[in-house]
Amino acid sequence: MSLHKLGDRAIAVTALKAAIPYIRMFKRCTFVVKAGGAVFADDASTRALVEQLSILHEVGIRVVLVHGGGPQSTALAEALEVPSEFVQGRRVTDARSLEVSTMVLNGEINTRILAAARDAGLPAVGMSGVDAGLIRAVKRPPVRIESHGDVDYGFVGDIRSVNEDVLARQLDAGFLPVISPLSADDQGNLLNINADTVAAAVAAALKAEKLILATGAAGILADPADPGSLVSYLDLQGLEKMLAEGRLADGMLPKAAAIEQAIRGGVHRVHVISHDLPDSLLLEVFTNEGTGTLVVRSIDSLSPAEQQSQSGGEVT
Repeated sequence: MSLHKLGDRAIAVTALKAAIPYIRMFKRCTFVVKAGGAVFADDASTRALVEQLSILHEVGIRVVLVHGGGPQSTALAEALEVPSEFVQGRRVTDARSLEVSTMVLNGEINTRILAAARDAGLPAVGMSGVDAGLIRAVKRPPVRIESHGDVDYGFVGDIRSVNEDVLARQLDAGFLPVISPLSADDQGNLLNINADTVAAAVAAALKAEKLILATGAAGILADPADPGSLVSYLDLQGLEKMLAEGRLADGMLPKAAAIEQAIRGGVHRVHVISHDLPDSLLLEVFTNEGTGTLVVRSIDSLSPAEQQSQSGGEVT
């Protein structure tokens, strides 16, 4: 055997040994992973994420995937000449936009993920918030936003409760639920819900160990205009400071709200990572350094090793 092959084997063995403490720590824990629609823009990136989910599943971590579909919904809306409107990173959904979201989320994306899961040998089950009353929601009333006046989001839902038993039965049976963020009110009217919001509510209901948000950014940036200003870790107080200073905008605003909702709901760790970085999910889970931003209730809850390993430091 060549020295090159021996070197590759040594690297693989070293990586496996380093991952063992994390495998032992997280076995039988529940992770909720949220991935935006950009991840599912093509088969290759879809498979890359599903392969990582499959590894988490195989080592005994109970995983729930919540997916978005923003780019695909916008593209289909443009093709059908349906206007798209966003307010503070959230989509305004009229009747035609709701039809588009239903086609994209429950049809195109959920099915694409399940097909990739079949190829990977991952026992995934597709569902939405409508299935078995998983998510109870009500239509969001008009709200006043200082920079926009009174805003009616249309057929957008606010979550009232999550039926965690529906997911627990799937997880106990060895399945990986793949959730589309559509739901309905008690009268059966379909409602669109931000996928970050759904992921946070699901993570809190399941008392998940981690909520992982896979985004197009490297994580949370201290300066949105500087891709190199990654904040490696912060707590809720730091997150609120960034919001007050206007350092979070557009799509990061609903993510910030979801992070706070999840942590206050009992989720121990929230991670914001880039879906563009190869194997970012595995690196975030199985290495101390991670790749993105780790958010906790209080910096005091971080171990000294976690703080020392985060080269970017906390927000200032």
